[in-house]
Amino acid sequence: MENTAVPEVGPTRRRVVELFLGSSMFASLVSFVYPLLRYLVPPPVADLGGDEVIAAKVGDLKLNAAKIFRFGNRPGLLLRIGEGEYRAFSATCTHLSCTVQYRTDLHEIWCACHNGMYDLNGRNVSGPPPRPLEKYQVHVRGEDLVVSRKREA
Repeated sequence: MENTAVPEVGPTRRRVVELFLGSSMFASLVSFVYPLLRYLVPPPVADLGGDEVIAAKVGDLKLNAAKIFRFGNRPGLLLRIGEGEYRAFSATCTHLSCTVQYRTDLHEIWCACHNGMYDLNGRNVSGPPPRPLEKYQVHVRGEDLVVSRKREA
């Protein structure tokens, strides 16, 4: 008896199904991994501003009040703690970069992420923040409150 089987030409149905399933599994894997990598490695953010910004007008803040303002590409926190006495800090927590806020009831700066507390000089007093907030200079120019980075001496 002779083997009269005809050799198959081209891909078999099984091979086509294997290629289809393999490529769809690869595409699924890529669709899960790509967003994860984009989250873990964010694109670089350019600094949008200089070293000085108008944060508010003189009459905007009441006594023992605060305002969040934009300082370049990060938030800043402007405090009015006395008559004509203003202080400004970076509003980015030094622990995990959450935005801090001023607690008028406690007279402290508070990070809601992990209950970190800073005093009115920006020093970390409790919670997980490892270092103080970056302090800015505040100048009154006419009716404007101008905030600038501290110059290193």
